[in-house]
Amino acid sequence: MLTEINFDGIIGPTHNYAGLSRGNIASASHAGDVSQPRAAALQGIDKMRHNLALGLPQGFFMPLDRPDAAWLETLGTTPDAAEPHLRAQAWSASSMWAANAATVSPAPDSGDSRCHLTIANLVTMPHRSHEWQGTLAQLGLAFAHPAFAVHPPVPAPFGDEGAANHMRLCKGHDAPGVEIFVYGLSGGRFPARQHLDASKAIARRHRLDPERTLFLRQSDVAIQGGAFHNDVVAVANEHVLFTHETAFEDREGAHAAIRAAFPEVEIVEVPAGAVSLPDAIKSYLFNAQLVSLPEGGMGLVLPTEARETPSVWNWLEAHVAGNGPIRRLLPVDVRQSMANGGGPACLRLRVVADPATVDPRFIADEARLDRIAAVVARHWPEQIAAADLGSAALTADVRRARAALLEALDLSALA
Repeated sequence: MLTEINFDGIIGPTHNYAGLSRGNIASASHAGDVSQPRAAALQGIDKMRHNLALGLPQGFFMPLDRPDAAWLETLGTTPDAAEPHLRAQAWSASSMWAANAATVSPAPDSGDSRCHLTIANLVTMPHRSHEWQGTLAQLGLAFAHPAFAVHPPVPAPFGDEGAANHMRLCKGHDAPGVEIFVYGLSGGRFPARQHLDASKAIARRHRLDPERTLFLRQSDVAIQGGAFHNDVVAVANEHVLFTHETAFEDREGAHAAIRAAFPEVEIVEVPAGAVSLPDAIKSYLFNAQLVSLPEGGMGLVLPTEARETPSVWNWLEAHVAGNGPIRRLLPVDVRQSMANGGGPACLRLRVVADPATVDPRFIADEARLDRIAAVVARHWPEQIAAADLGSAALTADVRRARAALLEALDLSALA
């Protein structure tokens, strides 16, 4: 009964472009732009509808309570009185990127046959470091069944950014797999966000078999080029690893270790000579959902920006025309998220589980998505400019918007 469910973060009503994410080129380049929270959320809902139409199980998570007055209170201030940079960090809607919510190890991989989830601490970025409490409460509710073990974050200072730095190879989602943790080393102009100690701690908590667990170093070239998470340069699904040539610090050693741990792997590597690292990052070619399609084969749910980047689209079309494992290219419009630095893969957390063990309030169907879209259309702000973050009226509006969504989905316990 185990299947992969993609849980997408609903883009919250405080979605704005404050440029808070150091090392994220898209986020920095759009700092100060006027955002469109309503359009952003509707784009995310349309992506979920798209995946449902493909026959893929789909779930969702609620936006967190923002602006985070409780966090500002620990700093001795309030949403009204806070300095602009602190106010922006309190307003951030970054929990929409559910790939950073937690690291997930399915039951077939763990020593106790439970699905383990460790909430990410996100300590390297102030605007994300206060997400974990709300995320822990939400995932604790969604995965309250005894089939799951939901763990609190790894303590600071060991930075952990969740599934964005974690991959899994397996013969099928319900079969035992090899889990790959990708970490970085600091030292350049952009920070390495995933610490090796955090990754090792999670593997121990999840009771993973050391013989089927790998720790690979992300390349400095990738991090300093703007690949702030591994999922900007590599993604895995079942027996396939789809990766850029520059993804790993020791490319040959990493590939050899992967093949030794999982001989069935098919490594699909995109050469830097065909798609440059800047083009891969600009298009978020690898920040795509590589999915197993019900009719067989794999599809790549990728942003429309990939289609608009000639080197990327040329490579993809040539791959699909050949005998590669990716058989369908499935562009989706998530431009509002992309402009803030997150593509289709950032928006979802993959959980392999029996759907019957998940709280049904978090499982998507067309009726629930209709309900969510109606609340968004009625309550989400049409746009937010940087100066608006100081508005008491807007603060009240976005709180009412989130409350309306929680009520509509019978999730007021998360208020």
